[in-house]
Amino acid sequence: MQTSTPFHCSNSRPDAKYAVSDTGAMDSSKYVRYTPEQVEALERVYAECPKPSSMRRQQLIRECPILSNIEPKQIKVWFQNRRCREKQRKEASRLQTVNRKLTAMNKLLMEENDRLQKQVSQLVYENGYMRQQLQTVSTTATTDTSCESVVVSGQHQQQNPTPQHPQRDANNPASLLTIAEETLTEFLSKATGTAVDWVQMIGMKPGPDSMGIVAVSRNCSGVAARACGLVSLEPTKVAEILKDRPSWFRDCRCLDVLSVLPTGNGGMIELIYMQTYAPTTLAAARDFWTLRYSTSLEDGSLVICERSLSSTGGPTGPPASCFVRAEMLPSGYLIRPCEGGGSIIHIVDHIDLDAWSVPEVLRPLYESSKILAQKMTMAALRHIRQIAQETSGEIQYGGGRQPAVLRTFSQRLCRGFNDAINGFVDDGWSIMGSDGAEDVTIAISSSPSKFFGSQNNSLSMLPSFGGVLCAKASMLLQNVPPALLVRFLREHRSEWADYGVDAYSAACLKASPYAIPCARPGSFPSSQVILPLAHTVEHEEFLEVVRLEGHAFSPDDVALSRDMYLLQLCSGVDESAAGACAQLVFAPIDESFADDAPLLPSGFRVIPLDPKSDGPAVTRTLDLASTLEVGHGGVRPAGEADSSSYNHRSVLTIAFQFTFENHFRDNVAAMARQYVRSVVGSVQRVAMAIAPSRLGSHLGSKSLPGSPEALTLARWICRSYRIHTGGELLRADAAQTGDAVLKQLWHHSDSIMCCSVKLNASAVFTFANQAGLDMLETTLVALQDIMLDKVLDEAGRKILLSEFSKIMQQGFAYLPAGICISSMGRPVSYEQAVAWKVLDDDDSSHCLAFMFVNWSFV
Repeated sequence: MQTSTPFHCSNSRPDAKYAVSDTGAMDSSKYVRYTPEQVEALERVYAECPKPSSMRRQQLIRECPILSNIEPKQIKVWFQNRRCREKQRKEASRLQTVNRKLTAMNKLLMEENDRLQKQVSQLVYENGYMRQQLQTVSTTATTDTSCESVVVSGQHQQQNPTPQHPQRDANNPASLLTIAEETLTEFLSKATGTAVDWVQMIGMKPGPDSMGIVAVSRNCSGVAARACGLVSLEPTKVAEILKDRPSWFRDCRCLDVLSVLPTGNGGMIELIYMQTYAPTTLAAARDFWTLRYSTSLEDGSLVICERSLSSTGGPTGPPASCFVRAEMLPSGYLIRPCEGGGSIIHIVDHIDLDAWSVPEVLRPLYESSKILAQKMTMAALRHIRQIAQETSGEIQYGGGRQPAVLRTFSQRLCRGFNDAINGFVDDGWSIMGSDGAEDVTIAISSSPSKFFGSQNNSLSMLPSFGGVLCAKASMLLQNVPPALLVRFLREHRSEWADYGVDAYSAACLKASPYAIPCARPGSFPSSQVILPLAHTVEHEEFLEVVRLEGHAFSPDDVALSRDMYLLQLCSGVDESAAGACAQLVFAPIDESFADDAPLLPSGFRVIPLDPKSDGPAVTRTLDLASTLEVGHGGVRPAGEADSSSYNHRSVLTIAFQFTFENHFRDNVAAMARQYVRSVVGSVQRVAMAIAPSRLGSHLGSKSLPGSPEALTLARWICRSYRIHTGGELLRADAAQTGDAVLKQLWHHSDSIMCCSVKLNASAVFTFANQAGLDMLETTLVALQDIMLDKVLDEAGRKILLSEFSKIMQQGFAYLPAGICISSMGRPVSYEQAVAWKVLDDDDSSHCLAFMFVNWSFV
């Protein structure tokens, strides 16, 4: 039964007239006038059931005496009109909201256009000035040295459009106010002016429901990013969220407000010390000593701007000794109220991370404005939009959890993983001696309350409890897309995970007095089922529960097998996001999954080291995907390389955490070190298999002998369907060119996939279109690891076996509706399936094709 929000009687018209003839048809000469009491009774029923059945309407007339003089058909007309009015009100409200968003976005775009016009004028002026200087030098026949000095001087002027003023005394209130006002001026010039040469990031299309306008700096000191967007929250609420940086900036370890100074104009100056995590084990963390100035402008806008103070100021002592002092140049937030509600936000982040203090290979991490935009600038805007949509009720969550609770889980997973990677001394971490090789680092902490909290400190009550051990390593990858690698690790856990180690971690978190021995990787693999919990607005981050289905630790322990659960966070799997890092973080949990459940995160993080080009990102996987990358000139030749997909490096960081007992510390350390080494080896094999440089226009190393190219296979599939069934699989106009056939087949709404002709346990899939990959929840890389008998349920296998001879003799068969299983273990229903024999150009059987019509996850 459908439900709706109760409708207040005062919003309806009690004297509404409905023309109903004696036969029930609409008649302009006769009307029914409802009394207020009748309307109130009908409204009560409508609140419970907006679309009552005929029997329910008759029951209503019998049970409500005041409606006894109204016929059932007239009651039916009342409910029809009532639903129509509510639909019109909702649509009017939606259109008003869209109109407000479009008006605000139009204003924002006009302002951005004005700013770009000023930037163009400034560049034209600088270009003319440079030409004039060069012409003057040429006509006066000066030396090459002086000419070079003029050019360098002009370039230096362009790269540093705003001179850096010297630091002042941070202990003098008058000096602090002067710094605050100068910071405000410089920030506003960056947010709305041309103080920085901004270049819009590719793929960030402005719109009322999009991220907004995102730009990065070009030719300025440090790294800088800028974003403008709309949110449906009031400016004061937005300011409150943005000032709470640890809640949305995942790299922020802590933010301490050490001093607060009110100003005469109603503003506030704060002296802040902030620490940020290092993204890998190969670099030191950063800290900042800044002044933050909050004030309001004459037009009602709120401003929160910030900049670094003297690098020698701020807290000193052991905690700060592990950090490299970074500089924050004038940055901040401009929050302007919108007409009709909501806010327009301008965000500017401009920092100098002292890239020279890290190894040369890692400097792109600290010199890329795109990475800064992804990690900090866009993260702030996404977080605000997330809260805005949660507040309005637009986002539905599973598991009965509140949005704030789910966000807390995500933050705890990220923070715990960052703590494991960094291993700060003030958290109790210390480095354990190595076994002679330096590939894996073992760190130990004996402070359980730091990880589990005082309310979950039962582990520390065990006399033998020793603490937490972390095994971590970092490695460089060549030509491996981070998003593709993380997706593979998420979807195919059995390729790298060790069930025995997973069970050990889960048992230790439950404070069990025994430890489960480690099995060899892959000896008893467990299948996984991913249960989604929540995702962010733009699906760049997923929170989910992974159920590892119970398997025995050894053949003798079948009776003891049980399911295990992991809380998992997956982010950065969108390959089109420039500069984004991808990570997979998980922690064992028990079946109760309490809100304060202890978490000990482990996982992977892959960060691109080379800034991506300003062109659109290219996704290359296997034969089909690479062949689909066609331009106006047709298909790319087989031997032609895509330069944008090659010569890219990334850094992979792996960290796994375990609890240990005192007398087993060395054993657990040896197990953890060996486990991480085995994971590194597995990841290296996966990386080599999915590296784009190994993927040409033919299938990779797992291709079957004689496997055709994608264009030929698409033509065979469609031709065979037409021969056997007499119908057309695609539109008739698709037969003009081969690449059109392939494109239409790839984007077909129904799931189409092919497998080998032999119908036995070794029948594996060799091809699937996009809908087929979505249904199987896999990628082209991993498709050939999926067997047909694992996809069909028992009933489907029986039906296919009974129809197999018909398929081979007649060429095709229609299969009834049924259920199949994705690679993630989720059931998928379909209304009908068609199986047909795919013939090659010699009319020999090449493979079997299946089409699942109108499929959906159950």
